[in-house]
Amino acid sequence: MTHARTYDHPVPRHPMIAPSLLSADFARLAEETARIADADWVHVDVMDAHFVPNLTLGEPVVKAIQAVSPVPLDCHLMITDPERWAPAYAELGAHNVTVHAEACTGDPRDLAKDLRAAGAKAGLALKPGTPLEDYLEVLRDFDTLLVMSVEPGFGGQSFMPEVLGKVREARRLVDTGHLDLLVEIDGGINADTIEAAAEAGVDMFVAGSAVYGAADPGAAIAGLRAQAARAIAP
Repeated sequence: MTHARTYDHPVPRHPMIAPSLLSADFARLAEETARIADADWVHVDVMDAHFVPNLTLGEPVVKAIQAVSPVPLDCHLMITDPERWAPAYAELGAHNVTVHAEACTGDPRDLAKDLRAAGAKAGLALKPGTPLEDYLEVLRDFDTLLVMSVEPGFGGQSFMPEVLGKVREARRLVDTGHLDLLVEIDGGINADTIEAAAEAGVDMFVAGSAVYGAADPGAAIAGLRAQAARAIAP
């Protein structure tokens, strides 16, 4: 008997939203996570002022967020030496920990194993100019592919539609069984761009100001999710 392959992410696709805390009020993070209780994940950007020029937060703050967040943490590590630092975020209880392919000094697959052993899903992020083809074999050992649709390091940038070719290829590889992962996109996602990203094949949409800049973040999440669902409806 032939058994159908099983996936960790929904099949058929059900769009998911991960509001980015980078657009939240850092003085009120507990309240800010409570405002997005209807989200699927909460996206936590960790920047070290080395891999990217900005500096945000680290392990102590992520630990505090993990203790109060009503939704799973999606930690996006824009840091150098991820082999050294990333497993600690998994140990803190993050649901998904993503590192940048460009920052890894060794084989990223070894780090993926360490993240999974520590209890998290393993994600690999690619900058806009990094080819997907260079990491096809590596991605077989990851749970999430994060396609950056802006240059990492700052919030509020404009969406780069040229990355959607990368998304389409990743979607094709997932749909044909060559990869088994969730396709995530980060950067400039809002009501004007989410439909194109959904049509290209994104599962998880990171949205910052589109959610936290709204008067009602819950309604914004629902609206974005509905837009994406309409875009992929048969």
